[in-house]
Amino acid sequence: MIKHLFLVLALALQFAEGPSVNWTSAVRELGDGEYELVLSGDVEDGYYTHPMDDEWSGTTLELDPAAGLELLGAPTEEYEPSEYKGTKVVRGRYVLTQHFKASSEVKAVSGTVGWSSCSGDACRTPEDWSFTEKLSAAPATVAPTAPAKERGSLWALILEAILWGFAMLLTPCVFPMVPMTVSFFMKGSETPAQGRFKALFYGLSIVLLYTVPICLIIGITWLVGGSSVTADIFNWLATHWLPNILFFIVFMVFAASFFGAFEITLPSSWVNKSDKNSNKKGLAGIFFLALTLVLVSFSCTGPIVGTVLIKSTSGEFWAPMVTMLAFSIAFALPFTLLALFPSLLKNLPKSGGWLNSVKVVLGFIEVALGFKFLSVADQTYHWHLLDREVYLAIWIAVFFLLGLYLIGKIRFKHDSPLEYLSVGRLALAITVFAFVMYMIPGMWGAPLKALSGYLPPIETQDFVLDRYAPAPAEDVPTVDAQLLSLPHGLTGYDTIDAALEAAKAQGKPVFVDITGHGCVNCREMEARVWSDPQVRQILHDDYVIAVLYMDDKTKLPESRWVTTEAGKVLKDVGRVNSHIAQTRFGVNAQPNYALLSPEGEQLVPVRGYDLSVPGFVEFLQSGLK
Repeated sequence: MIKHLFLVLALALQFAEGPSVNWTSAVRELGDGEYELVLSGDVEDGYYTHPMDDEWSGTTLELDPAAGLELLGAPTEEYEPSEYKGTKVVRGRYVLTQHFKASSEVKAVSGTVGWSSCSGDACRTPEDWSFTEKLSAAPATVAPTAPAKERGSLWALILEAILWGFAMLLTPCVFPMVPMTVSFFMKGSETPAQGRFKALFYGLSIVLLYTVPICLIIGITWLVGGSSVTADIFNWLATHWLPNILFFIVFMVFAASFFGAFEITLPSSWVNKSDKNSNKKGLAGIFFLALTLVLVSFSCTGPIVGTVLIKSTSGEFWAPMVTMLAFSIAFALPFTLLALFPSLLKNLPKSGGWLNSVKVVLGFIEVALGFKFLSVADQTYHWHLLDREVYLAIWIAVFFLLGLYLIGKIRFKHDSPLEYLSVGRLALAITVFAFVMYMIPGMWGAPLKALSGYLPPIETQDFVLDRYAPAPAEDVPTVDAQLLSLPHGLTGYDTIDAALEAAKAQGKPVFVDITGHGCVNCREMEARVWSDPQVRQILHDDYVIAVLYMDDKTKLPESRWVTTEAGKVLKDVGRVNSHIAQTRFGVNAQPNYALLSPEGEQLVPVRGYDLSVPGFVEFLQSGLK
């Protein structure tokens, strides 16, 4: 009985993910006022639906009646035959077609598709999807695709950095610096203009102390070895097992500190010397006050700064500097305002037990973020220690414990007694528990698109509810390469040469996926763009896929080593693919996508991170055109 209830709960949670069939519509103009409506459905993995001739649960297609619209025959359907307990069902691709005639007065055709889906013996309530397609006198043309830029990715990093910068004000390491700032600037200045100048200089000093060091590191490496050396350094930091394991350990240590196990501080001599110099008159004293703030706040801002920087180190020259600038401006802004208007202090809450609660919450977040570093190393070296279900189990446990802490069921060493639950704390607890509930279906293979960038690929998960094996790959040459299993039932080759060989045999162009195991934006593109039925159909039917992992540490046989123009021998998958991406396509970041003819000619400009599904469809269609 319990087992059955557990299965029902799992199915119910999975059903909450969205429609079981994802539909797209299109109209083809045939001439003489005749058209063909094509509805392309993609049945989600683990589900099946019923064909139109099923007496009780068959799929239906109804067009809204309109003057001048005439149906020419009944709708037809195309799908791969499948069975469940002797009953004919539909899995995977499902295409409905309706031939019709329309007068010139009819400007659009609309209607509804209705269907019922099941997973095993458990069936969902009937679903429907409405559509409207405009009728045009000529087939639509595909606009040329301009080179895509990774603006969305950079802006997302900047926004995250700004939010973290503001959040740092509420940490126990930073908040106590507020009275020091206010007392320093309440001493006054000779003129209001001089006071404003000193306050702005204080904020600028904070920004420079955070931003200049990272700019110097990047600038020096770029001047010494060029952009490729800078990219190599960041690639090593982002993907090599050693820095990722070290970052993981650092995050766990900081988390333990936030939970109250011990206190992490910089050497007191550094802070004392800086604080002493802050008593100097003039701009030097203001600068040393800013330095004192940066040093004292290190134990809280250090791991967050590390997270922001590592997430932006995808081979880009400017991204780490811009994100650190955004973080430091947001961090410095509250202190600059307090320096401009010291009287604002009376409106701020006094420090107390709430500060330690903030610190503990950050500790839980540190634990969750720390496992991301361990996951990157696990994926790039194929250790399979932290596959998707293990990673999810850890996150579920961490955030469930955070929820218990927020409602007062768990207390740490330095926590004050929680006499009552405030509205804000209750709202945060509800959010955390809702997040835990959202993650639970992922243990049975739910896609969890909102977390796609942070989770290991679903291909690493050992158990997916009602997973069905993909169709066997066609018998094509592999040229000493491996045929890879990709998201959404797609397959691809791990070298461009193998993909080109297969492309010549099949008469198709090649889609080159420049990606990485630890690439957050790559997983997001796969979950939110590749999952679109039209994108998936084009990739599956019209392209041969080549996958270039730029961070894979697998050693290559000597026959596949590559020697660069500088005489450097590249011996592993990631370095060889990074070299190809830079020399052949002129990119060193992930993700990027290129389209090649079967002869290896680049067809259109490379496209980068962009979550626009119509734009990606246009990009793919422009290569076919």
